[in-house]
Amino acid sequence: MMTVHHVPAAGTTLTVHTAGAGRPLVLLHGFPLDHRMWESQTALADHVRLIVPDLRGFGGSAAAVATSMEQLADDVAALLAALHVTTPAVICGLSMGGYVAQHLAVRHPDRVAALVLVDTKLEADTPDARAARADLAAKVGRLGQGILADAMIPRLLAGSAAARGLPHRAAVEETLRRTILEQPVASIQAALGALGSRPDMTEAMRHVRVPTLLIAGAEDAITPPECLERAEEIMPCTRLLIVPHAGHMTPLETPAVFNAAVLEFLRHPPGTLGGAVPPA
Repeated sequence: MMTVHHVPAAGTTLTVHTAGAGRPLVLLHGFPLDHRMWESQTALADHVRLIVPDLRGFGGSAAAVATSMEQLADDVAALLAALHVTTPAVICGLSMGGYVAQHLAVRHPDRVAALVLVDTKLEADTPDARAARADLAAKVGRLGQGILADAMIPRLLAGSAAARGLPHRAAVEETLRRTILEQPVASIQAALGALGSRPDMTEAMRHVRVPTLLIAGAEDAITPPECLERAEEIMPCTRLLIVPHAGHMTPLETPAVFNAAVLEFLRHPPGTLGGAVPPA
């Protein structure tokens, strides 16, 4: 059972779901989703203190829209303070959540014990990608959230016959569609703008020396595995896992593999001679 908190951040209130005890593990959702994308990770609360926010503009935190990845990272630092988390946390982020995790590690390094970057990348958008986001934001304004769900869901999930045949595939598609349709249009448009304007983090992440697990779906069409292969070359203390039969939503598509990888990382992170990530 998750406990729901409503905590202050700059100019708004964030909804945060928590469970378990021990070292804090923060799960940051992707775009255009909310905390519900992590439902298959609730079992991790048997081992850690799970902290699962709705980022500004999404889910229960929809009162104010996001303007930048930096703002979202500052929000995470603020919610950790509001929850009286006094020790550095393991920060896990998928896609947009991965961008937020990177900014948190750079802007608030005292808050970060380790990183799990999932189906994300370090680089900024290309001009073409920014233009595509702007075009999508305009379409959502005219046609609503359904056009976004229709455009994104086929690209979010692995397309191979093996992946489409997984027994929970239909449930994953339904979760994604329901969650996307429930996000406010203004939040979707603002987040698309913030994603398009985010800076390149390649040079900054060269200097982030916390243990880092990189997880990529082998069939990710949005941030293909080579994105995190490049991150592995750049960041000094990393381990890369490429997950078969997974696309951009690895924690939903292959939850057992994902959860086992996170727990193994917490027990034996790279660069620490077999020692665990320091507990709370």
